[in-house]
Amino acid sequence: MAASSGKKITTTVVLLLLLTLCFLALRSAYSAFYKRAYPIEYADTIKKEADKNDLPYDLVYAVIRTESSFRPHVESSVGARGLMQLTEETFDWTKTKMADAGDETYEDLYNPHINIKYGAKLLRLLLDEFESEDTALCAYHAGWGNAKKWLADESHSIDGKNIQNIPFGDTKKYVAKINDTRQIYRKLYKFE
Repeated sequence: MAASSGKKITTTVVLLLLLTLCFLALRSAYSAFYKRAYPIEYADTIKKEADKNDLPYDLVYAVIRTESSFRPHVESSVGARGLMQLTEETFDWTKTKMADAGDETYEDLYNPHINIKYGAKLLRLLLDEFESEDTALCAYHAGWGNAKKWLADESHSIDGKNIQNIPFGDTKKYVAKINDTRQIYRKLYKFE
């Protein structure tokens, strides 16, 4: 009887150890999957430009992942290029606002480092203009003019600072996706 009881305890301990190992393996696989799906490519450039523009790392990563999935040579149907999907007009405008603008051209936006430099500056300019990150993201996606128009319309903005009712469905989804992606980056990489 005592041998039977000892055997049950041993079996239980072995099963618990196996379950623990399975749990740890699944947790590791889960983390590895998410880190592949939410990479931190171009980390040195992102850190440099985020620090220079006082931007949260997770915001820059979320914009890049959402805009281009880290594909530097992608171009949208409206001509937005590169990792952070800048149009020629937006690039030219952003360039006029930069003290350290170089001789880069619209053609150079396929270069990840150049694209991140100008995309991060654009995010900073939008955050400086609009008091809300979500409103700045609306402007990044739908344009500065649309964001200003929505803020002035009480059916979209109660306080003139935040857009509670984003009228473009794709922009509403974009802002939600950026915020969700930021949460994932924070959780995976412990960004603050």
